[in-house]
Amino acid sequence: QVQLVESGGGLVQAGGSLRLSCAASGRTFSSYAMGWFRQAPGKEREFVSSITRSGGTYYADSVKGRFTISRDNAKNTVYLQMNSLKAEDTAVYYCAAGPPGRIATMTQGYDQWGQGTQVTVSS
Repeated sequence: QVQLVESGGGLVQAGGSLRLSCAASGRTFSSYAMGWFRQAPGKEREFVSSITRSGGTYYADSVKGRFTISRDNAKNTVYLQMNSLKAEDTAVYYCAAGPPGRIATMTQGYDQWGQGTQVTVSS
């Protein structure tokens, strides 16, 4: 198992940028697929982006071209660079880790979750 801690959230104006980080404990980080999800008030948790063990990336259509996911296995960290932020990006962002082979766009694909970090985009 890994334990996940997100950081980097905050308040930003529309059009601005933020970089989220997710630090993982444990020696097996490189064996996990990693994902970012978000949940706005009154809405279900939704897929944002994921990255496989080998670096393959996937994005929700709503963030494609604006967000970039990356991982540094030496630092046990996954990142989410968010550019051109919009008010509708406002949510709590969660980092997740799961074994390879599961559907990366669904919450069921992940076993470990961080506590979340708030991102607020003012219009």
